[in-house]
Amino acid sequence: MENHTSVPTEFNIFLFSSKADSPALISFLFTVIYLLGVLMNVLIVTLIYLDEQLHSPMYLFLCNLSFVDMCYTTTIVPKLLHMLSTGNHKMSFRECFTQMFFFFLASGTEDLLLFTMAYDRYVAICKPLHYHSILSKKVCSFYMAAIWFSAGLNSCLITVTTKKMSFCNSTTIHHFHCDAKALTKISCAGKEMFYLVIYFESFFLGLCPFLCSLTSYAKILQVIFHIKSGDRRKKAFSTCSSHLIVIMLYYSTAASVYLLPSSRYSDTLDQVFTFLYATVTPMLNPLIYSLRNKDVKAAVMRLLQFRYNT
Repeated sequence: MENHTSVPTEFNIFLFSSKADSPALISFLFTVIYLLGVLMNVLIVTLIYLDEQLHSPMYLFLCNLSFVDMCYTTTIVPKLLHMLSTGNHKMSFRECFTQMFFFFLASGTEDLLLFTMAYDRYVAICKPLHYHSILSKKVCSFYMAAIWFSAGLNSCLITVTTKKMSFCNSTTIHHFHCDAKALTKISCAGKEMFYLVIYFESFFLGLCPFLCSLTSYAKILQVIFHIKSGDRRKKAFSTCSSHLIVIMLYYSTAASVYLLPSSRYSDTLDQVFTFLYATVTPMLNPLIYSLRNKDVKAAVMRLLQFRYNT
């Protein structure tokens, strides 16, 4: 029987919607995606650290994005693989909310970081002569500290309000990780404050950064279309289009989790879209940036040449 106490000692993670799913196949899929994502993001961080030509605000933000992407997948996938390999789908109360805290920390940081990267491109293209004064090392360091602090505060608020809910309906979470939305479905009381915090978070850390990013790119496109040099126009568009692709991938999949109406398939869809934005997108980000960024490809060649010569 399920534990019907208001403060359960553990949750049961109901992995995926069908019992016919192959644990071995799912484990293999998640392992490949996780390892590829981590390796490629480590490569991006290493390149930016070792190559002095990449020591600019744009690549500082990209380095942080790669680190956040590794945090995203590491928060979820190792525990998921452990549950699949052992068959033990139990997660303690403390484990659940620890995972939730770091998951929302990563998501909040990514939201603000993507907007900051859009602002960086706006300054670089629309105000190139003032770029280094507007985005000095001191200013960039302040931005990064503010981003992590804001994301940490937001994560604390969500985790604390979720923890205060009463779980007397069930202790089974229909998701592959400790998801706040899934917890509201098994809660019988205390959800009002949680919804208030989520609405606040969705507006200030979701909608506002997204709209500000789109506004930045609208202004950027206006400037790009007026650039007379074809090479300069192509380079500016290539750099910005990479970031715009990342933004659209992330927000379209993340928003789908919270905007889709409830239905008999909502649990399955939530897991699919969470899988996309929390595991697949972090794996694709380094590919998108490296394949479309000449500076990154040049840094790879310099690193390989240095290794070969030594």
